[in-house]
Amino acid sequence: MSIISDNIKRIREQIADAAEISARSCKDITLVAAAKTKPAELVKEAIAAGVDAVGENRVQEITFKREQNAYTGAPLHFIGHLQSNKVNKLVGACDLIETVSSGALIEMIGKRAVLLDIVQNVLIEVNIGKEPQKSGIFPEQTEEMLYLASQTRGIKVLGFMTVPPFCAQNERNCYYFDTMFQLFVDMRAKKYDNVSVRLLSMGMSDSFADAIRAGSNMVRIGSAIFGER
Repeated sequence: MSIISDNIKRIREQIADAAEISARSCKDITLVAAAKTKPAELVKEAIAAGVDAVGENRVQEITFKREQNAYTGAPLHFIGHLQSNKVNKLVGACDLIETVSSGALIEMIGKRAVLLDIVQNVLIEVNIGKEPQKSGIFPEQTEEMLYLASQTRGIKVLGFMTVPPFCAQNERNCYYFDTMFQLFVDMRAKKYDNVSVRLLSMGMSDSFADAIRAGSNMVRIGSAIFGER
């Protein structure tokens, strides 16, 4: 058994423990392998070991690794900062774009998807800590974004993604996770066309168990799978 396979087995056990505390099954949690800078061979190993999806941060890496069939057998998510000049290369190339952070990006993605005659699945990125250096909409803007998406052809919003502020105190991390989950619950109750709020992508290598206990159902894990960059 490879180191990556061992790591994923251990992560799955931690996911199962955290899910049980929140009255769910490990099957309810999507494990996304964050593969930034990792070669195609390691991505293939992670897929073979049972990750549910692969997340990439850069369009160039997606193009390069796809030529090596790195993603065969798993959905591909874009989890990096989404720039407007990269939209045309990502729409239709990813199963899920997790980092839609503005109304302008919603409109651009929809327009490109209509040209390709597809519907692009996305998550809305929420800046839950309102940090000026981070992308993402503020929590109070979520309803406005869902309404805009409902009026935009070619796009379907499946939920939210967030990267909370880094906090040395575990209690503070949990505060942001709990706040984001409550927003997720509130928005899930809204009814809009093109919107089906069911995914909450929250939690990474150092925080995924806390995030799951708070209600996350999708975690993005890099170093705990592949080792440090």
